[in-house]
Amino acid sequence: MSAKVVLAYSGGLDTSVAIKWIAEKYGMDVITLTVDVGNERDFTAIQQKALKVGAIKSLVRDAKATYVNDYVFPALQADAVYEGRYPLATALTRPLIAKLLVEVARQEGAAAVAHGCTGKGNDQVRLDVGVMALAPDLKIIAPAREWGMTREETINYAKRHSIPVPVTVSSPYSIDESLWGKSIECGVLEDPWVEPPEEPFTWTRSPAKAPNTPAYVEIGFEKGIPVTVNGRKMGGVSLLRRLNELAGRHGVGRIDHLEDRLVGIKSREIYEAPAAVVLLQAHQALQGMTLSKAQLRFKQQVATEYADLTYNGLWFSALREDLAAYVASTQRFVTGTVRLKLFKGSCNVVGRRSPFSLYSYSLATYDKGDQFDQSASPGFIQLWGLPVKIQAQIQKTESAGNRLSTRLSF
Repeated sequence: MSAKVVLAYSGGLDTSVAIKWIAEKYGMDVITLTVDVGNERDFTAIQQKALKVGAIKSLVRDAKATYVNDYVFPALQADAVYEGRYPLATALTRPLIAKLLVEVARQEGAAAVAHGCTGKGNDQVRLDVGVMALAPDLKIIAPAREWGMTREETINYAKRHSIPVPVTVSSPYSIDESLWGKSIECGVLEDPWVEPPEEPFTWTRSPAKAPNTPAYVEIGFEKGIPVTVNGRKMGGVSLLRRLNELAGRHGVGRIDHLEDRLVGIKSREIYEAPAAVVLLQAHQALQGMTLSKAQLRFKQQVATEYADLTYNGLWFSALREDLAAYVASTQRFVTGTVRLKLFKGSCNVVGRRSPFSLYSYSLATYDKGDQFDQSASPGFIQLWGLPVKIQAQIQKTESAGNRLSTRLSF
């Protein structure tokens, strides 16, 4: 009996070719696993394709709710955005896929798992490290980093073996979708000087062709989790779909990012993430109202670290889990509603309110009702500035002399 391997299968070029290649190279029976994270695909057709190419079994797992509740929303609470631009849509699906690969491998008695990631990308690290953390005994096979074929050669391999793939040499985009966003790379996008064509954008309308009238949307949060859109309570999956549709219609959510990959190279990536852009802005605005200055400053540092850990494939690390516990604590009072204006590609917060707001109108206003005691300010300023004053009195002459001496020495 041949050994079994569970292949993370998208139905795309690399994973379709991988079914045939693994059978030829390793002599293993391939079981495909397709994970539904909001890809909006014909999963029946994907299963049939896998079986036609040579898989002995083709499985589909609906993981949309798990993806949103256990991965996306914790990252939203953390404000995790890689290099200030990328909402981590693809990066957040990989630990989930790794977890499901391990579960299916155990159920099917497989000795190995496989994926279609190349040796130049981040996903190979995310999947490999995820599997290592959960099942260090499983062998990991990565055909696309082993076979040494260019993308054109891979397409030709597929043609020789009558493997149907939704990619041609003339339209070579590599696309990955989830409810939190869509990534697009390859083709003309590999030239960072070239403006992205409209062709690969399917979630967002061109800002130039977006409605001439702005739309207003109100997002309700409970402990940092979005729960309502315009007053209507919604589950996470439905909420993301609604915002992707609404914001995308107004051209919101396009991201053009030259990012630093984990493997040490820079890569030009295009993203469509309407819901992510809206929710991240809304969440940060509500936090600005409900967290103290010190909490906000420290949480910004945590957000950067959390994003880096996620991007770098360390979701299952102890540090990421420790940071998640801190983030959860910060969200105790992040409850309220944020109003945003969507207009021709822009998304701006125009209102926010919360029962736990730290904003006090009576202290902030310059109008009638002002309760701020301005007479307390001089004493505060004297104490606040005292260290600066003392240093200036004692060291001013010496410092000036040192600066003069330094200038004259050159």
